[in-house]
Amino acid sequence: MITLEDFLIRKASTPAPTIVCLCGSTRFSQAFQEANLRETLAGKIVLSIGCDTKSDYDLALGPVDKTALDLLHFFKIDLAHEVLVLNVGGYIGESTQREIAYARKSGKVIRWLEPVYESEGYLL
Repeated sequence: MITLEDFLIRKASTPAPTIVCLCGSTRFSQAFQEANLRETLAGKIVLSIGCDTKSDYDLALGPVDKTALDLLHFFKIDLAHEVLVLNVGGYIGESTQREIAYARKSGKVIRWLEPVYESEGYLL
C-alpha cells in the first residue's frame, strides 16, 4: 500500500486536474451519470447535480428549494474551469440557459454533449 508521504510526493509533481461542472436538465439523469463517469475517467474533477428533482419524488421540492439548488449550482460553476452542457436531443431548458449565460459571463469554457449550431441561438 502506498503511504501518505508517497501520495504527497506524487501530488506535488502532478498538475492539478481540470474541474468540470455538468449542466443540463435533471430529466436526463442517465446522461449525468454517464458524463460523470466519462469525465472522471478522463482525469477531471466533476461537479454535478446533487439530486434529481425529476425522479427524487420523496424530496417534494417547492419553489424555494428549487431556487436554492439553482443558486448552489451557480457556485459550482464558479469553482469549475469549464462547463459541459448535457443538451440531450438538443434540449436546453430555462435553468440550463441561465447557467450557460452565467458561465459565459464568468469566462468559463463551455463544451456541449451534442453539437450546437449558431442557428439555435446559443453563442458557441
